[in-house]
Amino acid sequence: MTTTDPLRAVATLYHAYFTGLILTVASRRGPKDAGQFVFRTFRHQHEEKFLSSLEKLGLDGLPHAVLAAQYHYLSNRIGGVQVEYMYESDAKAWVRFPHPRWLYEGTALCAVPLEVSHGFLNGWYAQNGVSLGNPRLGFVCTSQDMDGQYGLAGYFLEHDHDLTPDQRLRFAPGEEPPPFDPAAAPQLDSAVWPEERLQKANRNYAMEYIKTSLPQLIALFGPAEGGHLGNIAGQLVAKQFYHQTADLLGIAGDDAGAFGAFMQAMAESQGDNAEVSPDGDGVRVRQSGWRLMNGRRDLAPAVFDAWNGLWQGALSSHNRFLAIEVLRRIDYGDDHFEWRIRPRGR
Repeated sequence: MTTTDPLRAVATLYHAYFTGLILTVASRRGPKDAGQFVFRTFRHQHEEKFLSSLEKLGLDGLPHAVLAAQYHYLSNRIGGVQVEYMYESDAKAWVRFPHPRWLYEGTALCAVPLEVSHGFLNGWYAQNGVSLGNPRLGFVCTSQDMDGQYGLAGYFLEHDHDLTPDQRLRFAPGEEPPPFDPAAAPQLDSAVWPEERLQKANRNYAMEYIKTSLPQLIALFGPAEGGHLGNIAGQLVAKQFYHQTADLLGIAGDDAGAFGAFMQAMAESQGDNAEVSPDGDGVRVRQSGWRLMNGRRDLAPAVFDAWNGLWQGALSSHNRFLAIEVLRRIDYGDDHFEWRIRPRGR
C-alpha cells in the first residue's frame, strides 16, 4: 500500500525549484547576477520574517548575538534543514550548516558560485544587527561550501563599538566552531509546535522561498528575461521531480485525468481549492486562490508565466503526448486559474 505525503510533495517540489532558480541564473547569467538574485531574495525575506518570528520562537529578551544564532538554528530546523548552534558567550554564538546542504542538494553544490554565498550572507546575516537596532552586532563567516570547507559556518558577535556597513560581515577562514552538543541547543516547545504544525511549517518554508524569489527574479531581470529564466527552471525541475512528487500524492496512470488529479492534489496541498472536470477528450483543472503569492500585490504576469513552468514540465514527464493550455488567470483579474489538459495533435 502506497503511503501518501502531500505536504512533503509540495515541500519537495518548491525546494527543488528554488535551487533550480539559483542554478539557472548562475549558468545563464553568470555568478555576479546569481549573487545579486540571492541577495535580493534573502534581504526581502529577512525584512518580512525576521522580527515578526522572534516572539513565535520564544527568543524575545535574549542577548542579540545569542538571539540571532538561535533564530537561525530554530527557523532552519523547522524547515527541515540540518543546522548546529554553539553558545560561546552572551556576545558570541555560532551557527553551522553541515553537509549535505539543504539549499544545494546533491551534486547541485558543485555548480553554485561563491557569489551566491556572499549574497545570502549580506542579504540576511549581515542585516540582523540593523533590524534589531544594534549597530554593534555583526557576523563573522569562518567557512563556506564553495571553497571546500566544512559547510557554512560562523558566529554572531556583538562588538564593543558600532560597525560601519562594510564591517557587518567579515571572513575569518582560519577559525573553527566548537563541537555541537544537541542537548545544549534550544528546543521548540512541543505544545506550541506539535507534529502537524511542524509538517505544515516545513511545507511553508519551501513555499516562502518561491513566494519571495519569483517576484525578485522578475524585478531584477525584467519580465521577458526573468519570466523565461523562471519558466525554464520550473520546467526542468518538474521534469526531474514529477514522478517522486506524484508518488507522494498517490497519483497513478498517465492520462489527462491522472494529471488533473496531480494538479488538484498539489493545489490542495498548498492550501488552495481545486477541482477537475471532464472536457471532451481531456480535463479542466480549476484552482481558486493562489496561496503561494498571498500578500504579493501588483504581480507582473511574468511571475505566473515562470511558475506555470512547473506544470508544463511535470506534464512532459507524465505524458509527453498531452498538452496544457491556460484558460483563466487570477493575475489577469479572473477569480480562479483554469487549465485544460488534452491530447496533442500529431
